[in-house]
Amino acid sequence: MDDFELPITRYVASGDVNIAYQTMGEGPVDLILVPGIISHVEFLHEFAGYTAALRGLATFSRVITFDKRGQGLSDRVSGAPSLEERMDDVRAIMDEIGSGRAILMGFSEGVAMSVLFAATYPERVSHLILFGGMTYSVLSRESSLKAVKYWGAGRLASAFDPREAANPDFVKQVAKFERLSASPGAIKAYFELLLTIDVRSILSSVRVPTLVLHNRTDPLISVDRGRELAQQIPSAKYIEYPEGAHAINSGNIEAMVGDVKEFITGERESQTLDGERVLATVVFTDIVESTRSAAEMGDERWRRLLDSHDQMARQIVERHRGSLIKSTGDGILATFDGPGRAIRCALAFESATKQIGLQSRAGVHTGEIELRGRDIGGIAVHVAARVMAHCAPNEVLVSRVVTDLVAGAGLKFADRGSQELKGLPGRWDLFAASS
Repeated sequence: MDDFELPITRYVASGDVNIAYQTMGEGPVDLILVPGIISHVEFLHEFAGYTAALRGLATFSRVITFDKRGQGLSDRVSGAPSLEERMDDVRAIMDEIGSGRAILMGFSEGVAMSVLFAATYPERVSHLILFGGMTYSVLSRESSLKAVKYWGAGRLASAFDPREAANPDFVKQVAKFERLSASPGAIKAYFELLLTIDVRSILSSVRVPTLVLHNRTDPLISVDRGRELAQQIPSAKYIEYPEGAHAINSGNIEAMVGDVKEFITGERESQTLDGERVLATVVFTDIVESTRSAAEMGDERWRRLLDSHDQMARQIVERHRGSLIKSTGDGILATFDGPGRAIRCALAFESATKQIGLQSRAGVHTGEIELRGRDIGGIAVHVAARVMAHCAPNEVLVSRVVTDLVAGAGLKFADRGSQELKGLPGRWDLFAASS
C-alpha cells in the first residue's frame, strides 16, 4: 500500500453475499479485526486515532478490517446474520487473501463470534485478542428498542467517548456513522439477535493463546465483564487500562499497540520513534497582513491579540482532536489523522479569528510527514504551506487529495483551478472549502 493512501476497499463473495474488507501493512502475520455492533470500513478512518491504531498494528502484521454482512459497505441482507454465517464470512476473507492462519482481534459484540471461531477452528487461529468484550448481551429489550428509536441521532457518542458527548461536531460525526453503518430496521434485527447471544459456555474450550484487554472506564461494557472473561478462558492474559471509553481509539493507543505486539511477537518498541513516517492531514494558517496590523496597533496591543489568537488556536485544535505542532508567530501548524476534522477545524478557526478582528487563511493537505520529536517535516508540510500561500483572506484552501478523501462528509468545495506551488513539481488542483 502506498503510504500516501488510505486502504482500498475490496469485496469477496461469501455465498451469495459480498463482504467489504480492507488490508493494511505487509507484516509476516495476519491480524483480522472483528467489528462490534456496527462498522463502516471507510468512514471509521474519520475518527481520531482509528487510522493511527491500525497503522501501529500494521507495523508488525497485515491488518484486515471488514464490514459484517448487512452493514457498512457489505451487501444488505434481511434480518441479522447468525454467528455461523459471520464465521463463514471471515473464512471467505481469509481464503481470498491467502491467509491459512490468522490472529483474531474482536471488539465489543464481535468478541462472541471471535471466541466461537477460535474454539471451532483452532487450526486457523494463532492468537485471540478480545477488547471491551461482550460474550452475552449487556442490553435489555427496553434499552434496545430505545436505541432503535433514536438511531442515526448520535446516541452512541457517549459510549465512543464520554468526554466528547457534549461536542456537537462529534455527535454529528457519530450520527453519520450510525446511519452509514446500518438502517434502523437492520440495527433492530441486530439488537434482537444480540439479546439471545451467550457464548460463556464455550469459553473453557478456547485453546489458542488469548489476550483480554479492557478499559477500566468503559461506559458500555463494565470492566468486571473483562475480568470475568479473562478468568474463564484457560491461561488468558489480562491487561486493564486506567482510561479510555468503549472504542479502541479512545484510550492509550500506543500502549494498546505495544501490548498486542508484545503478545504476538514477544518484542516491544515505541510506536513514535523520531524519523517515523506517518500519514496525516496538515493545516497551516497565518494572519493576513500581520506586519501592517502590528505596525498600526503597536507592540503591546498586538502581543495581547496574538496571545488570544494562540490560546484560541489551542482550544479549537483540541476540540477537533488534532495535534498543535507549533505557533509560527502569526499562525499555527497542526496535524490531524482525519481530513474531515482538519477542514472543520480550519473553518472554525477562520470564523473565530474574525470575531477578534483578524483575517486568517489556511492551507490543508494530506500526505506523509516525518516525526521529529515534537516537530514534523516532510513534503506534506511544504505542500500545505504552499497551498496556504494561494489563499485569499478568510479562505480555507485544500488540495485535490483532501477533497477525494472527504467525499460524502457533507463539506462543500469551490474549484480554484490548477496552480503551480513554489518549489514543487507539476500543477496542483486547489479548492476552497466551506461547510
